[in-house]
Amino acid sequence: MRHGRGTDRTHGGRHERRADDPPADDRPDDDFEASERPAARAAPRSDFRIAEQPGFVLHSYPYRETSLIIDVFLRDYGRVALVAKGAKRPHSALRGVLQTFQPLGLSWSGKGEVRMLTSAEWVGGMLPLTGDALLCGFYVNELLVKFCAREDAHPALFNHYVLTLSRLAHDEPAVQVLRSFERVLLRETGYAMNLMRTVTRQPVVPEGRYVFDPDRGVHDASDDLAAQWPVISGQTLIDMERDDYTSSQTAAQSKTLMRFLLNHYLGGTPLATRQILIDLQKL
Repeated sequence: MRHGRGTDRTHGGRHERRADDPPADDRPDDDFEASERPAARAAPRSDFRIAEQPGFVLHSYPYRETSLIIDVFLRDYGRVALVAKGAKRPHSALRGVLQTFQPLGLSWSGKGEVRMLTSAEWVGGMLPLTGDALLCGFYVNELLVKFCAREDAHPALFNHYVLTLSRLAHDEPAVQVLRSFERVLLRETGYAMNLMRTVTRQPVVPEGRYVFDPDRGVHDASDDLAAQWPVISGQTLIDMERDDYTSSQTAAQSKTLMRFLLNHYLGGTPLATRQILIDLQKL
């Protein structure tokens, strides 16, 4: 069950020269936003001048002739939309910096839905994603866009995102890395997932057969429960709670369960990257 979370904001960091915000009527819609589910209440917006905040680019798209809108995920501010002026120009210093899956130090100013990027510096220290790991990274980014409200900070999720990118870059099994990230994502964005007890407060046992009600939790499997709820073994639920996906049964059943839960919480809205990964049999 989803619950709200308050978030304290720290407007620290050295001050930068303030840049003008783009006019409200020129702010484009994020193409990921149209299907985005209602999310947790965002923190009140105020006049920011923030320097060197750790973050990553999740998504970018053109803005006017020479600029970009970038959707970034920040350690202390969550998801924020920034205008990168001139980033599409051939000789722009930003052109080679604003890449996905690379740690950045981002500075911005302004107020409103879209802020003005004032500088971006590559921090380094992470291997690039390639091949299937790159596709998995785009899947993780799309989940963040869908589930995280604007300006709703999730430091623990940010740290796990960094860990996820590192694990993918080091060729750890995608099925294990993605299940782990999905669990943390749902927990940190307000969806409780107690896998160790049933709704009647009975402990889950390894030999048991269970279903997971997205609105209430774990039930003993029975014929009178919803047929669309996947049947999961108790051992799988215990392994998931331990973040252990090495068992072939746990890997298969946890994939089925997480696919069902994400689809439910997104209201049936499809994920573009998921179908690609399913086609490649990596998700």
